[in-house]
Amino acid sequence: MNEHNSNDDPQQRELLRVCRIGRAQGLKGEVNVMAFTDEPERRFAPGSVLSTADGREFTVIRSRSFKLRWIVLFKGVEDRNAAEALNGLELFCEADDAETMADEDAWYPSDLIGLQARLVDGNALGFPEGTSVGTVSDVLEGAAQSILEITSQSADGDVLTSLVPFVDEIVPEVFLEEGYLTLDPPGGLIPDPQALE
Repeated sequence: MNEHNSNDDPQQRELLRVCRIGRAQGLKGEVNVMAFTDEPERRFAPGSVLSTADGREFTVIRSRSFKLRWIVLFKGVEDRNAAEALNGLELFCEADDAETMADEDAWYPSDLIGLQARLVDGNALGFPEGTSVGTVSDVLEGAAQSILEITSQSADGDVLTSLVPFVDEIVPEVFLEEGYLTLDPPGGLIPDPQALE
């Protein structure tokens, strides 16, 4: 689940950044949005309520996808001028509770930080299954997908950082409870495992 945590206050429900509103689409209030969620069909479904960081709420009337973007009409946004006034606004939703997340085998980016990165069985590099190649130190937002920052240490003590696209082909499985995820990286994406500590 590729949604960005935006609230570190444990007394409040966790907010997730769902999208950033872009330019107006047409003359009737629709806006283009940049989605930061793996569940746009759910988050932009008619009747869904998204809110700004300061609590203003926006209810989805309808939405549709077009190429790599979403076009959304919010209640009360009735013309191009109103739509243009929303440009740059970020919208959030409340995080699902932990039990729901576990049932759906889902996670948030912050859950991945600290996981050990291990090579998958039959990996393209030819190393044994389970070979550790570092630890996830951050999850960055890329243009098309999230990027895992994986930190490792060379045998000489140098700290090495690799940026790994968080896509199924390269990161096939995440085992939160076991504390690791698996990688099948192409050559050159991560340091040579033989050179690591």
